[in-house]
Amino acid sequence: MSRLIMWNLVTVDGYFEGTKSWELDWHEAVWGPELEALSIQQLRSADRLLFGRVTYEGMAAYWQTAEGEIANLMNKLPKFVFSHTLNRVAWSNATLVKEDAVAKVAELKRQGDGDTLVFGSSTLSTTLIDKGLFDEYRLAVAPTLLGSGRPLFARGERRIELKLLEARTLSSGCVILRYQPAGQR
Repeated sequence: MSRLIMWNLVTVDGYFEGTKSWELDWHEAVWGPELEALSIQQLRSADRLLFGRVTYEGMAAYWQTAEGEIANLMNKLPKFVFSHTLNRVAWSNATLVKEDAVAKVAELKRQGDGDTLVFGSSTLSTTLIDKGLFDEYRLAVAPTLLGSGRPLFARGERRIELKLLEARTLSSGCVILRYQPAGQR
């Protein structure tokens, strides 16, 4: 069974992007060899990637023309795009999903043995969090206070206790936090 893992870079005050869509200039302060190696490791362990519409559009625009090992992995991996407004997806190995996200993600989890990664996609993530589908939350916390922006964790339907699996500090000051829902093994 595949594990569903949220992976996001966030600021100390909880934002995953600034006040404008794809306002991510603060990522540059923590990007470097350590975060790149972690990104490659995660992508190598993945069976597939999941995106909401907005994240898909930004990721596809960037990664389709990018070069390097991360770009190769991003372009090669199967991708599932959850949207009620898109009519098609053009990124290599991408599949548009218009049906119920919860049912489809539960089905995808049963089909793989590697990790299923969700990047960004706060609306999709909120839905999956509320239904208890995430097996792990991986956050790269950047030493930045944005003051405003789009929060990663929107208002959910329920409280979820988490168990810390790992806390690792990178030389950039970024802290990698790994959690699983309490009570999960």
